[in-house]
Amino acid sequence: MKTRVYSLILAGALCAASLAGQTANSAAPASVQAFHITPVHPVEELRREALAAQPPHEEGKRKPNLVELVKLDPTIKLDIRYASTNNFMRTPFYTQARAFMQRPAAEAVVRANKKLKQYGYGLIIHDGYRPWYVTKMFWDGTPADKHDFVANPYPGSRHNRGCAVDLSLYDLKTGQEVQMPSGYDEMSERSYPDYKGGTPTETERRELLRRIMESEGFSVEPHEWWHFDYKDWNEYPVMNVPFEKM
Repeated sequence: MKTRVYSLILAGALCAASLAGQTANSAAPASVQAFHITPVHPVEELRREALAAQPPHEEGKRKPNLVELVKLDPTIKLDIRYASTNNFMRTPFYTQARAFMQRPAAEAVVRANKKLKQYGYGLIIHDGYRPWYVTKMFWDGTPADKHDFVANPYPGSRHNRGCAVDLSLYDLKTGQEVQMPSGYDEMSERSYPDYKGGTPTETERRELLRRIMESEGFSVEPHEWWHFDYKDWNEYPVMNVPFEKM
């Protein structure tokens, strides 16, 4: 019954989530999602099993204090792919197009956004805090040969702790997301932070993003130029609270 009710909520909220992505905090036009996989199990089966499972138990962690990024800085834009079908599994995982992080991490993102303005860019967020069950869906639904690009749910991910963010740059003059060496969530070597291909401009943007994020205490994920982990991630617990219960 729990899974059925959630599926109904998800279906009803998809339209609202799509509209939420078209607010003043959205980059326009929306970026193209070129990379997709065929899930190794049906999505509803993945969702049912993930909702029935339990995240890892932890003790001695900081009390969570998730805050919404755009409420700290309205100039940060959103393109929350997992609140729509425009993602690598072509299915909505969130019922709301929102981005949360632990307060120290969120404030560091805000500072990074301010630094980028002198270069003519702003930050566009694809994902922040991610409920644990979604991480389990990603892992269980992705072919094993692509597991370098999805987090193992059993120790929990940095996203589950509210200390990871997936982001890119938008042009302050046009409001549009810029091109990078790969698309978001592309599961190929083009996504590596040290990939040597791409145009000089794309590489320059990727390196600028990394330099600014590292200056605020983040480190880049070795397989994904867009994924940054905050330095204190291990101090926070794995969380499994959906957005609608925030």
